[in-house]
Amino acid sequence: MEPKWYIVHTYSGFEKKVKLTLEERVRLLGQEAFFGEILVPTEQVVELRGGQKKTSSRKFYPGYILVQMILNEETWHTVRDTAKVTGFVGGDVNPTPIPDEEAERIIRQMEEGVSRPKPKYRFEEGDEVMVIDGPFNNFQGVVDEVKPDKEKLRVLITVFGRPTPVELDFIQVNNI
Repeated sequence: MEPKWYIVHTYSGFEKKVKLTLEERVRLLGQEAFFGEILVPTEQVVELRGGQKKTSSRKFYPGYILVQMILNEETWHTVRDTAKVTGFVGGDVNPTPIPDEEAERIIRQMEEGVSRPKPKYRFEEGDEVMVIDGPFNNFQGVVDEVKPDKEKLRVLITVFGRPTPVELDFIQVNNI
């Protein structure tokens, strides 16, 4: 039998702990042949903290992990009896695996996040933003244009009663 991907619901904030605990349980119970990868879907994001660019990890499905496994009664109990696991998504007694294409898309999204970290916030034209870095620090403005390939925005900031276009990096502003 081929292992399939299943989504397991966990207590939010305990995804990494559940992953480590489940890997340990699989090893102790000698079920390595029935389990493949266990993933916490995360991506790298860039934000500005204390005037410095910081890269951090953000879960894009908080409260969930992906488990590649051959489902049988023993492996089901191994997962279900792991601390901080609340159940499987798609039917707790007889869970439905997610399609391989969906699992591959999530893995690709994780790999892209590592190779090219994304900005922490997403912007659209018309969004109100607060400048948090640079000469216009603490000014508010409205996003006039988004340049996602360059990770830049053109923001209209009111200076001396007139809207002034200013080009800023994504990490120099926060959504209001």
